[in-house]
Amino acid sequence: MKNAPEEKPGLLARLKSGLGKSTAGLSGFFTRKKLDAATIAELEEALIKSDMGTGPAHALVQAVSRNRYDANIAPGELSAILAREIAALLGKIEKPLVIDAAKKPFVILVAGVNGTGKTTTIGKLARRFSRDGHKVMLAAGDTFRAAAIEQLAVWAKRAGAAFVSTKAGGDAAGLAFEALEKARGDGTEVLIIDTAGRLQNKAGLMAELEKIARVIKKLDPSAPHAVLLVLDATTGQNAISQVEAFTASVPLTGLIMTKLDGTAKGGILVALAAKFALPVHFVGVGEGEDDLMPFDAVHFATALTGSA
Repeated sequence: MKNAPEEKPGLLARLKSGLGKSTAGLSGFFTRKKLDAATIAELEEALIKSDMGTGPAHALVQAVSRNRYDANIAPGELSAILAREIAALLGKIEKPLVIDAAKKPFVILVAGVNGTGKTTTIGKLARRFSRDGHKVMLAAGDTFRAAAIEQLAVWAKRAGAAFVSTKAGGDAAGLAFEALEKARGDGTEVLIIDTAGRLQNKAGLMAELEKIARVIKKLDPSAPHAVLLVLDATTGQNAISQVEAFTASVPLTGLIMTKLDGTAKGGILVALAAKFALPVHFVGVGEGEDDLMPFDAVHFATALTGSA
């Protein structure tokens, strides 16, 4: 008799496992008996090392120590307090990605540098929207990589989504225009457009992203209705420069953070929240089709601090 398949760990368990690098750096403080000056200074340094940056780290330790300075603290109390403060900060960017039925199709432009898991993330979004009953189309606008076109075609098939592509090296803006025309004609509700895995220092590729957005507006002045940037959590503070660069090209409406199941120092999400206040719609906690999860500030803060 075959053993029953193991139940997949929940989001919180997978986040805790993935954010172990940050938790390990913080856990030593959570057994302290007194919140004295030394503990506060060391905690601030540990938060900075978790990729939060100096500003957010300082603000958090100030909040944690307020009315508790030099006071005795019970075991686990410090981690619970820190988790609450982080959750309060992240709660401001916890926002679902809502498909506006009045926009048909609802056009989502997805950007991100190579290696962030952008194309895979698009596939997972398509699967999610299809399961929710939406008619979905994927457009393979990353024409620089033949592999990206092929990969997106596989995801479209899995999700039961329509698929539009052109030859490798083809005009991405022209493809986006064609895809929107086709989507409008066949009643598509959600059109997701992939874009090249552009590096933020490549001005030509950034100009192409701007062109895609400009061409789409010729058919629908309100589009794109969402512009999402996919970020790899393991890149740390470099994520800040990526957000700055992409925002300069096309105003971003939200973020998706991937690879939180690996070696990520999750503090970068706190740094991004403090600097940009952009909504975080989803986090990636694995390679599986269902491992793109809606962002939950409380779960994330709990996992980051190793709280119960």
